[in-house]
Amino acid sequence: MYCIGCEGKCVTLRAMRYYIIAGEASGHLHARHLMEAMQRKDANAEICYWYRPDLAYMGIVPVALHLREILRGIRECREDISAFRPDCLVLVDYPGFNMKIASWFHLNFVAKAESEGRDRPRVVYYIPPKIWAWKEWRIKGLRKHVDMILSILPFEVKWYEEKYSYHVDYVGNPTLDEITSFRESLSEEEVERWKRSLRIENEKIVALMPGSRRQEIERNLPMMLRAVRDEGEGYVFVIASAPDVEEGLYRRIIADADDESLSSRVILAPYAGSRSSFMLLHCAGAAMVTSGTATLETAIMGVPQIVCYAMVFGKLMSWLRRLVLKVPYVSLVNLIAGREVVPELIAGDMTQERLNLAMRQLLRDEGFRRSQQEGYECVMQWLGTPGAPVNAARMILE
Repeated sequence: MYCIGCEGKCVTLRAMRYYIIAGEASGHLHARHLMEAMQRKDANAEICYWYRPDLAYMGIVPVALHLREILRGIRECREDISAFRPDCLVLVDYPGFNMKIASWFHLNFVAKAESEGRDRPRVVYYIPPKIWAWKEWRIKGLRKHVDMILSILPFEVKWYEEKYSYHVDYVGNPTLDEITSFRESLSEEEVERWKRSLRIENEKIVALMPGSRRQEIERNLPMMLRAVRDEGEGYVFVIASAPDVEEGLYRRIIADADDESLSSRVILAPYAGSRSSFMLLHCAGAAMVTSGTATLETAIMGVPQIVCYAMVFGKLMSWLRRLVLKVPYVSLVNLIAGREVVPELIAGDMTQERLNLAMRQLLRDEGFRRSQQEGYECVMQWLGTPGAPVNAARMILE
């Protein structure tokens, strides 16, 4: 609470309350930077943050197996919102969870306030659902339950406008901010300390980024290790570990590779925030990346890559993908560029033979690497300049 004077009368104004929800590692990072920007612009703002990475399941089977846990999380989140009574609900990515909360919040807070003639709370979606790819029916919920969409992908503005005459604001891409900040603070001493901690000397580094979810790691990492098994001495293969995933899982997969010469060249980099993955990419000359935000991080860092994502029933999922997905690509790099800049091995296309071939090309074909880096320049032009969290914070507060 704070007061302002006005002709002898004291008017008490309640601090604005913001409730922010994120559910995955990348969303948590973006939400944290958004909160920091909001607090710098309004020191009196009251912010409540909900972050539950343990509920971020993807796919029909994993969701079905953990449905009771997910429903309990939704119930607990509703109770927390009801106790806090925010003036603004800010949803960050995490569409399966956040769209349900938005519908409930509209019914219990927005519609109720409107019926009683009171000022109603607002709903902002920062990093909205990727309905241009699939589940396009979510546009109905966005229209009805969301007041403002803040996008971090430049092509979304045109897509929403042309397809639905729906206004979306592009605020910039927070990954660009995060990497810019990392580079500005990086020193050669820090790089050398990182290499020494992993016992890396003069070897060429290949980054293995198998995902942030347990099931992604279990499916992708074994195939990545088999793809690099025959690469000669002079290379080390550094695995980017994910938050909330125990080290034992990685160790078990490495042991299962059953190759002593390979295991001596495979290094697990401990997770220490986004800076650990940025450091790996800064030092790497090539990368195998499970599709997601990491593909864009790799492109901004200028590292040639293979985008890969193994799935159960891969051929069936590839067939379903053609029916369900509305876009020709899955990686953010290719989507932003509007063409294939990096190769994508997804579902049925993710075979060991194809991954092995792509890996050899990535390490040995200089023309292949140069073509990717030229494509990255196009991506950077589309992304624009840093400033996404600050721009988003300003629009939310206003």
